[in-house]
Formats: sequence, C-alpha cells, structure tokens
Amino acid sequence: MILTVDDSKSMRMLLRNALTQRGYEVVEAEDGVAALEWLRDNSPGLVITDINMPRMDGFGLIEALRGETRWDSTPILVLTTESSNEKKSRARDAGATGWIVKPFDPEKLASAVRRVLH
Repeated sequence: MILTVDDSKSMRMLLRNALTQRGYEVVEAEDGVAALEWLRDNSPGLVITDINMPRMDGFGLIEALRGETRWDSTPILVLTTESSNEKKSRARDAGATGWIVKPFDPEKLASAVRRVLH
C-alpha cells in the first residue's frame, strides 16, 4: 500500500491512476497532518509526499516519520515542483529516500516506486 500526500486533489488523482494501473493500492492524504492521523493506525510500504502543503509541509512530515523508529525503514519519495539542490538536500537530510519532479512521467514514477519497494 502506498500513501500519497499532496494538497492538490488533481495531483492525488494522477498519482492514484498511475499507481493503481500498475497494481498498487493507494491511500491519499491532503497534507502532513492528515497523513499522520492516517498513519497512527496504518502502515504503508511507501509514502510519496509533496513539499509545499498547508498545515504541515513535506519536510515536517518526513521529520515526524523519521522521528519514530516505527517508520525507520519506510521509503519516502518526495514528489514536487521544487528542484533546487538546497531543497533536495534538505529533504535528504530529513530522511527522504528519493526525489521526483512534477510533472511526473508515469513510467519514471513506477520505476522509482519499484526501486524503493524491492
């Protein structure tokens, strides 16, 4: 199961379509706060998160997850329009596993997902 976290409903839909067509089960959250609420009782194999979101951004979500031993080995991919080295470095330092720039290519997304899940 993959948790996608993005404040854009259309982006969540694009992710859902790209991933479910490849056989993955997808759950969605609109920001880091909603994601953490869902994660209290669930354990996805992968988290894909945007960076710029209201209430709690992607950096905050990554730091919150990496702050709990329960999520130590869960891969976290960042999917964002941001492509600066500073943001990539900050995400990596927070504990992100990888980085995908929007708009994403469904095949490249699927390849990145396969890489971190296997």
